[in-house]
Amino acid sequence: MVTKKKVTSKKSAPRKVKKAKFESFQMSKDSTPFLQFLITEQTIYWMILLTLILALGIWVLSIQIEISNLLDSITFI
Repeated sequence: MVTKKKVTSKKSAPRKVKKAKFESFQMSKDSTPFLQFLITEQTIYWMILLTLILALGIWVLSIQIEISNLLDSITFI
């Protein structure tokens, strides 16, 4: 008779979970002063966008003034 041996399995050791140390919140040091003005790429993009918006607004206002003057010049009988 042939007897079958059971496969032995190793019991895994319980994993140790490292607990994070509790650290209180600390204020970070300011790397740059708050009111310091630096010209960056974003500054240039915002300036371009601002000029486009202002130019479009002035253009629309000038068209409205022209239309208003045209309507004022027309006399209704």
